[in-house]
Amino acid sequence: MRPGKKILTYVVIFLTAWLSALSYILFVFPNNFAPAGINGLCTMIQYALGIRVSIMNLLVNLPLALLVYKIVSRPVAIRSMIYSASFSLALAVLEHVPLEQFAYATENGTSTILGPLVAGIINGFCYSVVLRSGSNTGGLDYVAALIHSKLPEFHFLTLTFLMNCVVAGISYNVSDRILRSGKAAIKFEIVTQQPDEISQELIHRLGHSATRVEGKGMYSGAATSILLCVINKGQLVEFENIIHRYPGTFAYLSQVKE
Repeated sequence: MRPGKKILTYVVIFLTAWLSALSYILFVFPNNFAPAGINGLCTMIQYALGIRVSIMNLLVNLPLALLVYKIVSRPVAIRSMIYSASFSLALAVLEHVPLEQFAYATENGTSTILGPLVAGIINGFCYSVVLRSGSNTGGLDYVAALIHSKLPEFHFLTLTFLMNCVVAGISYNVSDRILRSGKAAIKFEIVTQQPDEISQELIHRLGHSATRVEGKGMYSGAATSILLCVINKGQLVEFENIIHRYPGTFAYLSQVKE
């Protein structure tokens, strides 16, 4: 491949990865569903354990890329890893960009039609562009490439489709459980001297606002603030990370319904 064409290919892969990451920020995460593929599994882990998709994507794809590099094709492995690394970088950056006003979400944050449809169209377009660039999106594509190298009678796209169907089925069950528990959440009462800073983090990082109540410490007599905030269960770890950044702040929780 000529140097100019190679650079153009890398640029296209990089931009496509950012577009795919943007669809996660605007349509996937706000609606609590998981796409197909390895990133779908990573998304489910994020919902359940709070481990970011940007981190899990690299942890899963790096060893698979090394296997593909040794067994299948070095150029494909390199181009695919560029996509995976760019996708993780884009997610890590965009998660800190205030895009809430552009995101689509239903009132209860569990869109089952429009959110998945738009995300599917965008990611389908990204997938086709990446394939035409002589690369893949990593994850199950790596697995399919490894299987195809040993069992060439199984077509690469057929293997990818079948494995993605399995992940989509798992995702449906996870999303269904989210829907059934959608009216259950966690209420926090936060006692702090830094209500404005914490409120802004809750709004921009979790997508939830808070109600501020003025209070008074009865032992010290010092004025303080109490923030009332309701968040989704899957956001508990991220919430704790926010609170830990503010010394002297403490919070207690209770389960809420309806």
